[in-house]
Amino acid sequence: MKYLLGEKLQYDWKVVTVTIISTLLLIIDHYYQITSLKYWDRVILYLLVPLLLILLVFREHPGNFGFSFGDWKLGLTYTAIGILVMAPVIYYLGSGNESMRNYYERFLPGLPWTTFLDLIGWEFLFRGLILFAYARKFGHEALWLQAVPFAIAHISKPAIETLSTVFGGFLFGWVAYRTRSFLWPFLIHWFIATFVIIVAAGAL
Repeated sequence: MKYLLGEKLQYDWKVVTVTIISTLLLIIDHYYQITSLKYWDRVILYLLVPLLLILLVFREHPGNFGFSFGDWKLGLTYTAIGILVMAPVIYYLGSGNESMRNYYERFLPGLPWTTFLDLIGWEFLFRGLILFAYARKFGHEALWLQAVPFAIAHISKPAIETLSTVFGGFLFGWVAYRTRSFLWPFLIHWFIATFVIIVAAGAL
């Protein structure tokens, strides 16, 4: 109604830029391959490009977007808790699950470094660039806002995993927000992804 009455629309240019760039990066990752290995593509698209955006366009320190150790003591605590909680859950849900095995057994070679390279940029995109850019404008609502594209990006993965990602994305965001660092949710996610592949492939 306000728009119809002629009120001028005003936007936060950094929020708009992050929204557009992050969406385009996800689309490019889905449809195109830049290097011969997909996980190197994700280092470029989700880590290097956002860092260049922060440094060259926003003219800010990457630490403002969670690229730091943050509260490392709290981060280590959350990481330990996350691993201890998720390990039995993953084993229970993933062991003997045919859809999980069919999807994940191809990713077994190269662990854990393939998941490291695949996820470090992925986590910085969602729990660094998007989360902290949105938090300036939307406060705590940013925790849910960044979880939505994170969940959508999981479509095509096994349903049991995808259905959980909006909540998992929120929790990863909460850890990043509390510690002021994307590193700790990355470490938790790295463990989860690696352990899921090992369990689903029946290698444990």
